[in-house]
Parts: sequence; structure tokens; C-alpha cells
Amino acid sequence: MRRITRIATVGVASAALALTATACGNTSSSDAASDSKEKSVAIAYDIGGRGDQSFNDAAYAGLAKAEKDLKVKGNDAEPSDGESDADKVQRLTELARAGNNPVIGVGFAYAPAIKKVAPKFPKTTFGIIDDSSVTGKNIANMVFNEEQGSYLAGVAAAKATKSKTVGFIGGVETPLIKKFEAGYAQGVKDTDPSVKVLSQYLTQPPNFDGFSKPDLGKAAAQGQLDKKADVIYAAAGLAGSGSIEAVSAAGKWNIGVDSDQYMQAGLAQYKDSILTSVTKDIADAVFNLIKSVEDGKPQNGEIRYGLDKDGVGLTDSNPAYVKLTEVTAAVDKAKQEIVDGKITVKTAP
Repeated sequence: MRRITRIATVGVASAALALTATACGNTSSSDAASDSKEKSVAIAYDIGGRGDQSFNDAAYAGLAKAEKDLKVKGNDAEPSDGESDADKVQRLTELARAGNNPVIGVGFAYAPAIKKVAPKFPKTTFGIIDDSSVTGKNIANMVFNEEQGSYLAGVAAAKATKSKTVGFIGGVETPLIKKFEAGYAQGVKDTDPSVKVLSQYLTQPPNFDGFSKPDLGKAAAQGQLDKKADVIYAAAGLAGSGSIEAVSAAGKWNIGVDSDQYMQAGLAQYKDSILTSVTKDIADAVFNLIKSVEDGKPQNGEIRYGLDKDGVGLTDSNPAYVKLTEVTAAVDKAKQEIVDGKITVKTAP
């Protein structure tokens, strides 16, 4: 796996890609042209980068699977703090110019960059996760029904709470994260109207620190714990790890997001507090796009993952969750009713 750190200045970026032999991010430069004949694919991470134990790591899992199963070379590029759309344009341009196909932007923030770059490389497939606003013949939009998985989390929270108060922490107040809040709150209220839902966002656009700074998540969770919340669901990327830490220290329940956070090595010391996680099958979405390109039939247009295809869901990795049979029965019932169309989940609070 080759890791590309910050894109260099325009004059030298096309000549160098940063490499690493380990997951810790140490880098050295290498001439991309030397590997031009080898099939390669690339993902460009969202805020927080690889190691967030959540959104970006789920995308990385799909890339790693493609390397193993499809025998392609994987490149992954890190964002820089406070970067602009122009920085993203440069990053995607260099990844495409280096011969990577597909090139995948992890997160809706890549939409403006893909809109500019994709037309310049018509033979390269560009994927974008969590956005369907930018379209093109060589663009694949991998989107998810986050509100459906979050509804199930709300059902679980309403059944598991003893204090009748639960919390939601959103990283940045964007339409995407509001889908998580909407589904969660609806799931709670449909299950037990007497349960109070505390909601808080860490930052407002254009400040996206709410996806990258664990101390913000920790402080927000502590505030909700002080208000008697005993189940907290954080949809905040890397910042969510701070929430998980605080909730674990208080002996209350966390609900993870995007990845199965109970299984994340970086969160192992807190795993017993992670009751369940709302997952998005980002790994399979990334793998499927790469495979479609390798098969000569590249995906394009909107590719939606919902409960009906297990594209979103709720995990049962924690044995403590499985033992709560009243909780699991309620979640299973709600899932079937959503799939059957008996429950329509809101996408905005």
C-alpha cells in the first residue's frame, strides 16, 4: 500500500508520490512513472484521514480487500488541515495522471473537485462516497441510507436506556449528518416517546474540525453525560473517538458509526462500552467499484446502499448486545418494517 501525504507544489507534485511501508504514515518519495505499467487504484481520504477508526478506515478496508483479491496496487492519499477545493483538485489530478483507475474521493467534500477533474480524464472512473450532486459518464456516486441504520440505533437506544435520556453528537452540521440525527431521533421516539434525545453538533461549516478533533467529541459527550444521558451515538468521524472515551469512562453505552467500532483495534480499550454500531458498507462499495473497473464494466451513476441490501445496518459483535433480547427483537422488527415499507424514515430532523 502506498500512501500519498500532502500534495506538493504544482511544479513537483507530478514527479513525486509519498510512500509508506507501514500504517503509521512515515513517508518517502518515489517516481510514479516507474510503476506506470502496473494496475493501480487510489482513494483520497476525507477529514481525519486513515486511522479514524470509522469512515475513512471503512474505505481503506475496501481498498485493502481489492489489493488482496484483485491483485491491484492500492494508493491512498491523505488530506491536509484546512485544505481548499483547489488542494483536492490537485490531489485528484495527480492521482489520475499517475494512472490510477478508479480514483475515489472519500466524502461529499470531494464533489467540487471531482466535477472539475473527471471531465479531463474521460477514461478514468471517479468514485465519490456520500454525494450524488455531481454526475458524469465516468462518475460513480456511492450513497447510503444512513437514516435507516440510525433509526435502528434509536430503537436500540430507547430500549437500552435506564435514565430515559439518550444523546446524539454530530461532527459538523451538514445535510448528511442531519440524516443520522433524524433517523436516530425518530427511532427513539417511535419506540418510547418518553425518552429525551439530546442533540449537539461540534462545529458548523466551513469549520470541519468536528470530524477531526477527539477533544471536541469528548467534551460534548461529557456534557450529555452530565445531563443524565446513558446511551450516546456520535456521528463525528475521528472526533467520535473522544466521545467513545468519555462514555466508556462513565460506564455508559456508546453506539458506534460507519465501521463496526467494537472491532476496531484502536478502540479496543473502550470496546465493552460500544453496545452496537451503525454501519455503512463503504468497504464493499469501494471494492465493488474497483472490481467493476477491473472487469471492464465500470459502475457509474447513483449506487445506493440501504437496509434492503444490508448496505447499512446495526452490528451485533458485542456479546452484551446479543444478550439484550428485548433490544435485539425490537431492532429486528423495525428493520423488517423499514424494508417492507411500513416505516418511512425521515432524512431531516
